[in-house]
Amino acid sequence: MAITLVISGCSSSKHAADKPASSRVKESYDDAQGLYAKRKYDDAALKLESLIFTSRGTAFEDKVLFLLGQTYYASKQYLLAVDMYGRLIRQVPSSSYIKTAQFMLAKSHEKLSPHYELDQEHTVKAIEQYALYRELYPEADSAKYAGDIEMYTELLKVNPNNQSYREGLASAKSQIHRLDSLNYAAKTIPVLRDKLAKNTFTIARTYIQLKKYRAAGIYYDEVITKYPETSYAPLAWTGKIDVLIKRKKWFDASQTIDQYLQLYPAKEKQMQGERDKIKSNLRSK
Repeated sequence: MAITLVISGCSSSKHAADKPASSRVKESYDDAQGLYAKRKYDDAALKLESLIFTSRGTAFEDKVLFLLGQTYYASKQYLLAVDMYGRLIRQVPSSSYIKTAQFMLAKSHEKLSPHYELDQEHTVKAIEQYALYRELYPEADSAKYAGDIEMYTELLKVNPNNQSYREGLASAKSQIHRLDSLNYAAKTIPVLRDKLAKNTFTIARTYIQLKKYRAAGIYYDEVITKYPETSYAPLAWTGKIDVLIKRKKWFDASQTIDQYLQLYPAKEKQMQGERDKIKSNLRSK
């Protein structure tokens, strides 16, 4: 009996080994999908990590990389998610997952973006990747795809088994979903740029506290030049004017007030005290 069991076991192992590599990859991938659906992300990741190399060059390469990226993202391992989405984009640029991977790459960098006072490397990368997503996949005609959804929905009522209708409906819904991601990118970029401006503005304020006014002026200029559309730009202008007054750079301060008021004419009364002080000092020279 023992001999029979051993022979049976060897035979079973042989059959498993005889399975084509693609079949073994598919089985493991399907298992990982099931684990992901059950939110068993650690177990899913282990399955998928073992497939990174065995799936290379197969029809499952992009599927494995994308699902592993999604698994890492869902488990808040954003650096690993960045790596997987980046690999997918580089290794399988023709993948049907490529658009979503580009968006998720940006979103992973956004998740890694820290408090404004810390290093903003991932904030910069998130902005770059969202901008690239918008450039590569510009907004489509939302009315057209909404109409397609309505049309295919009605057609499927008449002929629910028509595969081309099903595919058309799925494609239209996918495009509408992508519009949501484009809108998200468009709204998020200004928020992230405001964070970068705040970071630079805060450095300028720190130099003010240290009475290093020239250094503060450099950072105020950076806010004005790099982030003119943010909420910190007008604050940087008034900060720069204050710094020039403190440094007794009266002529430069006068010119800067003129520039500031060209951009923000409603602030004329607010700057009257500074104007008077500058004029008084210029006359005394």
